[in-house]
Amino acid sequence: MLETALYLIPVPLSEGEIDDVLPAGNRRIVAGVRHFIVENVRSARRFLKKCDRSIDIDSLTFSELNRHTRPEEVAGMLDPLRRGEPVGVISEAGCPAIADPGADVVAVAQRERLKVVPLVGPSSIVMSLMASGFNGQSFAFIGYLPIDTAERQRKLRSMEQSINAMDQTQIFIETPYRNNKLLAELARSLPRHLRLCVASDVTGSRESIVTRTIGEWGSAKYDYDKIPTIFLLYK
Repeated sequence: MLETALYLIPVPLSEGEIDDVLPAGNRRIVAGVRHFIVENVRSARRFLKKCDRSIDIDSLTFSELNRHTRPEEVAGMLDPLRRGEPVGVISEAGCPAIADPGADVVAVAQRERLKVVPLVGPSSIVMSLMASGFNGQSFAFIGYLPIDTAERQRKLRSMEQSINAMDQTQIFIETPYRNNKLLAELARSLPRHLRLCVASDVTGSRESIVTRTIGEWGSAKYDYDKIPTIFLLYK
């Protein structure tokens, strides 16, 4: 019988064989959970069917936790866990609670001293850092850069200062259809000696993880349009 806990269940980052990115133990745990907190019900149901086709999806309960969820709704999602039933958290892709709204429900569980169990799985942030050649002991995930040009430039200057003053890798993302535009802006506005790693479609069929200096990116040919991509900056 599955231990009562809040299980943080990773999801593949791209299409492909689940066995390539998730351990078999995850499937056994998934099969024992009947209550799920998910970012998107449709994609969660699809993922669960890939894990085990024998799962009766209609017998499961789903609570949706995303940017539209009201804060006062989050605590109630843990009611099954309070009753002694295991609950799973599933993100759209990658690891729940890492740059993900699932962190909100994990915070409630920790406050109430409910057991939280993170499962092994892919994180595009961590995997990109692993492959970048940058400082993996001190790093910061910035998330999305500001949309406003002036604010974005100020943020870039601040990131550059963190790199120089704290020897800290800076990690950030962009809406996929703006990847090429952002990369061109970085090549124009940052010092040529800084190094930029662009990690695209991590674990996918089009995976590309390339580290170059800003000067080299300025003359490089690339196309990351509409492909999930992580950007990492370091000296």
